[in-house]
Amino acid sequence: MVRQARSVRRPGRRRFPVVKELLMWLLALLILIPLFLVAINSLKTEAEADLMNLELPKQFMFDNYANVIKTGKMVQAYRNSLIISAGSTLVTSLFSAMGAFVLSRRRTKLNRLIYYYFIIGLIAPVNFIATIKVMQMTQLFNTFHGIILLYSALMIPFTVFLFYGFIQSVPKELDESAMMDGCRSLQLFFRIIFPLLLPVTITCVLINFMNAWNEFILPLYVFNKSDYYPVTLAVYSFYGTFISSWNLVCATIVLTTLPIVLVYIFGQRYLISGMTAGAVKG
Repeated sequence: MVRQARSVRRPGRRRFPVVKELLMWLLALLILIPLFLVAINSLKTEAEADLMNLELPKQFMFDNYANVIKTGKMVQAYRNSLIISAGSTLVTSLFSAMGAFVLSRRRTKLNRLIYYYFIIGLIAPVNFIATIKVMQMTQLFNTFHGIILLYSALMIPFTVFLFYGFIQSVPKELDESAMMDGCRSLQLFFRIIFPLLLPVTITCVLINFMNAWNEFILPLYVFNKSDYYPVTLAVYSFYGTFISSWNLVCATIVLTTLPIVLVYIFGQRYLISGMTAGAVKG
């Protein structure tokens, strides 16, 4: 009788994973279909792209990409986005790791207050008028290092939050033994602690790089010269010029999203593991 009851319950248990899997596929299609629509229309002629459907093109127009790269200044936009994204990611990850290490190891009331100040930065809105005014007064407006510092200031609170939770899992005995061996503070951090932070560091690098690459509003306010435009503003400017050529517009969107999609695909494993480790160990 027990075996029969178990055999009756098994089919019911098997249905739920199938239903969940189908639900996940339906949710994935909500993202994949628009991506496929943009990709397939980027290879059509202007007349075919105006229909904006999922039909395959009669002739694949790979020249659309060459035209976009030439007329849309995409090479320059890629260079600008790489400078901004890599620079802000490097500054954010380095200083956030150092700051989180100090806040985690020295549990004073002042450091606790500073940590809460960073947490407030996760939810505090950006005052664009005051920010732009300060950047103009400090000669940071319309410069690469200005927007790198701005991105870093916005991304540091979340990055400190991730590093702080992960560093708490690192035993303090490592600090004590290293100090007994003659390590100074910077040597202790870079030689002993920082290599142990590799999972959460990769997570922070991926998140911050993708956020900086996809940012549109801040460059729109900070830059008033097209020579400094990142890829997001290059697409915006190209769309204003070639609004009737949807095949070329779709080609610019593909060129803009392709690098970040590749970064996410190859770094997805590290992204999930780092987020989980930081949450559990914190």
